Amino acid sequence: MSALIARTPFSVLDRSRVREGRPPAEALRDTVALAREAEALGYHRFWVSEHHGVPGVAGSAPTVLAAAVAAATRTIRVGTGGVMLPNHQPLVVAEQFGVLESLFPGRIDMGLGRSVGFTGGVRKALGRDKDDAEDFAAQVAELLGWFAGTSPTGVRARPAEGLRVPPYLLAMGEGARIAADAGLPMVIGDLRDRERMLRGIDVYRSAFRPSAWAPEPYVVISGSVAVAATSREARRLLVPEAWAAAHARTHGTFPPLAPAGDIERRTMTAKERDLYDAALAGHVAGTEEEVADELESVLKETGADEALVTTSSYDRTALLDSYRRLAAVSRCEPGAGR
Repeated sequence: MSALIARTPFSVLDRSRVREGRPPAEALRDTVALAREAEALGYHRFWVSEHHGVPGVAGSAPTVLAAAVAAATRTIRVGTGGVMLPNHQPLVVAEQFGVLESLFPGRIDMGLGRSVGFTGGVRKALGRDKDDAEDFAAQVAELLGWFAGTSPTGVRARPAEGLRVPPYLLAMGEGARIAADAGLPMVIGDLRDRERMLRGIDVYRSAFRPSAWAPEPYVVISGSVAVAATSREARRLLVPEAWAAAHARTHGTFPPLAPAGDIERRTMTAKERDLYDAALAGHVAGTEEEVADELESVLKETGADEALVTTSSYDRTALLDSYRRLAAVSRCEPGAGR
């Protein structure tokens, strides 16, 4: 067992992926059930995500879902990966996390992202525009100000003011610089584009400014990790998500997950096939031994402080088995890490 892997906390981000032929409500219940399993296996955190108007994703209200997860578990840290801050007023986000922290003290993480609605229609429904993401740094500063009680408005964020909810920034593109300037922990993906990931980590570490939230850089790398009895079984676990990505790129809609067998029998266009193959490449997948070797390499290369696993699949039994095998590889221990 690698000492580096053993001392690295492993966490889970679940996107509440809808499965073909199944209701969205089931995807939400699956998320809560996975959180219980992740806690029992010793994973450090369990995060949920925010997507609006996406047929294949049920997780549209991350703070609401985080409350359900926290209520169903006892010790695992619970948070968002993330709340898309440009979609919301910072005061409202502060209040929501203030409520979560008040109900589940010492267990809540505030993961924040920079994306706005996926399509023009969603952005219009949210009352937002693409340009709203350009003010992300100011929105983060305003949000943190509500916890510190420094808002110039004279309004007080209750019950958030005075509470300490650890913030994490999801870094895509210039997000690494924003996280560094704000002195906040950074979550960066994905594992398929290592060069881009390494560039972002270098920018973050070199520009990091210590803050009241983080005295030194803290890097969480994120991506899919699939573990099975054979390499082929591990790769098949990634097939449904790969096809969903290819479909989204060619049809403009991110669909529910289909069974791997159905996808493998599908006749694809040349463009679909290229996108599908590209979406399957670069993930950490294989047997326990193969995954351990790859994780060792990634952790050495990035110097990451933590790994956040984001794997989705149609086959829930195989997915749970993958997380159990990964827990054995990493020897997750409750309470480890930040």
